[in-house]
Amino acid sequence: MGGGCSGFQYQLAFDAPKAKDQITEFGGIKVLVDPKSFLYLNGAEIDFVDGLMGAGFSLKNPNAKGSCGCGQSFQA
Repeated sequence: MGGGCSGFQYQLAFDAPKAKDQITEFGGIKVLVDPKSFLYLNGAEIDFVDGLMGAGFSLKNPNAKGSCGCGQSFQA
């Protein structure tokens, strides 16, 4: 979605699939990506990290041209 200090920010939420969503399944969990977002997220990797700085999802996006210092937003 648009926003964040670099132009786009990641958003994860529970949702029902829509007709044009890209659907991928990992270990029995379906991940839905809308067609517009898929352009920016194709090839991205998501992981759950639990470390000293806290726990949460980490995204590695090969389409990002830059990101902010906190890593929560990116440029495409």
